[in-house]
Amino acid sequence: MKYLLVLVVVAVGYAWWRGQRTGAPPPQGGRPLPPPQDMVACAHCGVHLPRSEALTNGPRHYCCTEHQRQDAR
Repeated sequence: MKYLLVLVVVAVGYAWWRGQRTGAPPPQGGRPLPPPQDMVACAHCGVHLPRSEALTNGPRHYCCTEHQRQDAR
């Protein structure tokens, strides 16, 4: 009888261990991830930001209007 109890404890421990190492479950439903965006560096300070959020002046990109104005001088 005690061998059966030990076997049950080992089986439960093994099942729990296998469940822990499978990793995080995949995301359920919801919206899909957006596609990656090109990143550009601000010509004034060098911070990187998505091209869609950058202010463009010819070939140069800026993170804010203040940096665009300062670089125009």
